[in-house]
Order: sequence, then structure tokens, then C-alpha cells
Amino acid sequence: MAEYVVDGYWTSGYTAGTTPTPSVSNYEPYSPNNRGLTDVLIDLKSTMASKTVYAVAGFIAEAFEDVVQGQALYARLSDGRVGKAIASDTEDKATVVGFAQTSKLAGQEVRVLIVGLLGSSGLDPGEIYYLSASSSGSITKVPTTTAGHYVTRVGEAATDSQLIIQLEPPIKIR
Repeated sequence: MAEYVVDGYWTSGYTAGTTPTPSVSNYEPYSPNNRGLTDVLIDLKSTMASKTVYAVAGFIAEAFEDVVQGQALYARLSDGRVGKAIASDTEDKATVVGFAQTSKLAGQEVRVLIVGLLGSSGLDPGEIYYLSASSSGSITKVPTTTAGHYVTRVGEAATDSQLIIQLEPPIKIR
């Protein structure tokens, strides 16, 4: 196939008076400048799915206390079992490893979600959420400001019923 320049872009198989057919290499070869970078991004976009697909990932661990679906969890350093995280205790307890996918009793295995969308309720879309310092396993829009407590960002509300899980390490307030 012959290659032609159309509107400043390289394309293959172009016939005058027709619209070039998009392909993964519409703009090859890429120029070594800003235009080239833009062309690479356009080609990348054309190869991606039209709708973002959200997946969830996690792990299974034994709960050392009863947990409810959606609660923020930490893993004990001593045995790796999980329980409800809280920002007003130790750094260990303020380190959120994920969220309970389902409610489980102490001694049962629980799936801990670490990436993806978490079903919830009463969220404000676009707001950042943090681990609560007053209620174990809960999240809040307002981080604690009390000295000795920890600020742990856990995600952002995508909708009023979905939290995008974005776990970050705790920061101690001095």
C-alpha cells in the first residue's frame, strides 16, 4: 500500500476524496516533537475500549473480629488477620489494607478489596474520603486534625453509591 500525507498525517491506502480509515498506525511514523506525541496518544486512544471497565482486586484473609461489608480494614502485623481500621489508634490500625467485600464473623475468611469500585451509600461525588478517627471501620470526608491521630486517605466518591478505592499510607498529625 502507498502511504500519503493527509492533513499533515501519514496514512496508508488513502484515495483522494475519501476519509482515511482509522487504524492503530494512522499517524506512523511519529514525528520527534509535540505533534508526534499527540499522534501517539491518538493512536493509543483508538486502540482502547470505548468504555472504561472497572475491576476489583483483593485478597482473602481471616477476620479477627466481626466486619461489615464496606468497612475499612487493617491487617495485624502479628498474624496477618484483618479487623476494623481506625485513625485514632496505632499506625498499624490506621494503615488501611482494603475494604470488606461482604460481612463476616470473627474467625471467618473475608475478601478484602484493594482496587476498584466499592459499593456504598450517602457519598458526595468528587469528594475525597479518609479513615474515621471516631468510628472503627468507617470513612469520612473530614480528616481528623487531632495531634497523635493519623490521616489516611482511602478513596474518592465516583457517585453517591460508589467509592473509587485509592489507598494511601497514614500520616501522623503532630
